[in-house]
Amino acid sequence: MDQLDYQDGNALAGPLSEIFTLDVTTAHGTCAGCGRRGVLAELRVYGPEPGLVARCPGCEEVVLTLVRGPKDAWLDLRGSVSLRIPIAE
Repeated sequence: MDQLDYQDGNALAGPLSEIFTLDVTTAHGTCAGCGRRGVLAELRVYGPEPGLVARCPGCEEVVLTLVRGPKDAWLDLRGSVSLRIPIAE
């Protein structure tokens, strides 16, 4: 993949704010492919059409995909083992 064709994971902030009420780009995730841990803001995001594809910067496996239609959004997290999302007390 051409390293110049992606944005960092902060590109997910706007689209994911339609689904989550907090900033998910600060969530810590674990890649199912290589086990790398890091915040979603560090992912490499490709898109926007037909959707956003976020890849692990370590192994380039797909961690997250987000496709938005006129009435629905499809969020696929199968490339992530887990997400630890910070919440305010």
